[in-house]
Amino acid sequence: MKFFAALLAVCCFTALAVAPAAKPAAKKASTKKRPAARSSVPKPPPTTAEQRAIATSSVHNRIDSSVELGIQNASAMVPFYEMLYRLETTPGAEPVRVLQFGDSHTASDDWTAVIRARFQQKFGDGGPGFTQAGHPYLGYRRYDSKGAMTRGWKPVGLLAREGDGWYGLAGVGLDAKLAGQAISLEAEGTSVEVFYLRQPGGGRITLSENGVPIETIPTDDETGPGYFRHELPAGPHSLSLRTEDNLPVRVFGWVLEKPHGITWETLGVNGAQADLLLLQQGSLLRNHIARRNPALVILAYGTNEARRPDWTVESYKATLHRVITLVREAAPSASILIVGAPDQMLRSRRRIVPLDGIDRILTAQRDAALSYGCGFWNLRTAMGGPQSMKQWVQAGMAQGDFVHFTSPGYRLLGDALFELLTGQYGVFQSVRKQLIGTSENGPQSTTHSDHSGRN
Repeated sequence: MKFFAALLAVCCFTALAVAPAAKPAAKKASTKKRPAARSSVPKPPPTTAEQRAIATSSVHNRIDSSVELGIQNASAMVPFYEMLYRLETTPGAEPVRVLQFGDSHTASDDWTAVIRARFQQKFGDGGPGFTQAGHPYLGYRRYDSKGAMTRGWKPVGLLAREGDGWYGLAGVGLDAKLAGQAISLEAEGTSVEVFYLRQPGGGRITLSENGVPIETIPTDDETGPGYFRHELPAGPHSLSLRTEDNLPVRVFGWVLEKPHGITWETLGVNGAQADLLLLQQGSLLRNHIARRNPALVILAYGTNEARRPDWTVESYKATLHRVITLVREAAPSASILIVGAPDQMLRSRRRIVPLDGIDRILTAQRDAALSYGCGFWNLRTAMGGPQSMKQWVQAGMAQGDFVHFTSPGYRLLGDALFELLTGQYGVFQSVRKQLIGTSENGPQSTTHSDHSGRN
């Protein structure tokens, strides 16, 4: 406890002053073309070469300056940095897991793929971690794995804001009621764990690798979370799940992981708002979060809330408090980082105007972070402040809807967050060495050894 108190005190004053570290040669995220996450996106307004050059220079300068500003309430990130330190210094340390919840900016995996690649290049590749089952909705993708499903599966969950509430970690599950329905996953790892729903009258599912059955998993039981884990040889794998009966089955996703390194797990849903996490069975969501045992949980919302006039600073802060409480109940030792809403604008046929609701949401996000012990990164400030989206569009870093970014824009944001976190991690290392040298005091990680299908 003395160790943490000292680190918290020093980090509060030193972490914000960190200078950006020199960028290492990073492993680039995959640039393979994937289906567009959104259709009918309007074209950006015409831009001259001079306007684009000026806008590009301004965007890069703003982002570089934001790295120097750092994260507010930086001491909240100490538990995450301690786990990174242990990963680098302790032989056999388990993977460090990051869960990023969010809206379409997260769901497309353009942004998170860059962060994942940079962190895995520096700290080791822990595998994809949790990935959603199949292809649950338009716009979902992961650049480090490939999923597919047959037509007999039906997505259920937060997309419709209605249902039975048993939606799980990503807020979306896949239901099937007929035999012979399959879900597949192609990725690398040394273990696989299936997340499914135990339910009365549930059917059986068979896990196979390269068409060779591994295990048939019964899902008939009292309602609750189910897990099945199996060790795999190192390397790429082609896995599948197949229903065996004309009985109901629900699959949430699967974890493909390696024994060492970091995972950066994408848990975004198009159109999502933070309160969606509260619209499902809290016991199941807490169980799934605890099962992943994250070192860091990121809450990256605000884009869609900013367009809702019924959110007030007080009501949104109260909602975030409930979400933070849920996460803390599931992962009490994890750091929580709230990413503030990015800038966006309203586009009509003749003009482009600011969206006033962003101020309200950002105030609530910042107040919640500082009040409830979370880190806070103001993404709009990093972009350049109010109406900065104009320059991002002119620079080709954002799309013509003045809401979503382009692939180069997401890469820039991913690089910025990586530099920000690793820069402050460097400060943490220096402070830690000054306080306790090389001794191994600090938080102990929690492991989950029960893989029987119950927690």
